[in-house]
Amino acid sequence: MSDRADVGPLQLGETAPNFVLDAITREGKIAIDDFRGEKPVLVGLYRGLHCPFCRRHIATVSLLTPALNAKGIETLTVVNTPIERARLYLRYHPMPALLAASDPERASHRAFGLPNMQITEGESVWPHKVSMSDVKAMRVNVPGEMPEPMDPFATLEYLNKKDNYDITEADQQMMATGVGQLMGQFLLDRNGVVRWTFASLSAPKNRAIDYRSGPTGFIFSKSF
Repeated sequence: MSDRADVGPLQLGETAPNFVLDAITREGKIAIDDFRGEKPVLVGLYRGLHCPFCRRHIATVSLLTPALNAKGIETLTVVNTPIERARLYLRYHPMPALLAASDPERASHRAFGLPNMQITEGESVWPHKVSMSDVKAMRVNVPGEMPEPMDPFATLEYLNKKDNYDITEADQQMMATGVGQLMGQFLLDRNGVVRWTFASLSAPKNRAIDYRSGPTGFIFSKSF
């Protein structure tokens, strides 16, 4: 599988590479080529279930999946969470419509061009590097869920506590190497060509992030 994280995310009109991952919500493997020539698929590449923002996105995708299926669009959610940890979470937080795969090595993210942003002591080169001081200066707001905007680390701690999500050793291992992994969503047509994309690559304006559970606004009026 090719690595294009230094080039940037797949763009409209580009053909998505194949990847093969362990399925979480069923037995066996899941591959991009399973959909190629068959159906369009909305691919969501997330950090992992230790990330409360990712959990909110994934829950929303699960809710949207029946409506997308009605339009002939499949969904595939990929998390950087080891398979047994992911299955344990979904056992207690079932999402019947979710088709999910485990990628603790983040190979799919690299193949689709999503950088794993490094936190440094003093240098910021977004979206590849960001200094700890810049991270601490950011303020994240989750409307309706937080009493006030907080820095990203405080936000993660607050939301995980709110969600009663206990960080396990498996989660800690993923966080140690991928805390800065950026997320992305890619709508592929039945030939595997990118027709819509969203990636979290833009630097926060005025160091403020106003977060709302997404994705939103999926309105597809044509065939893919």
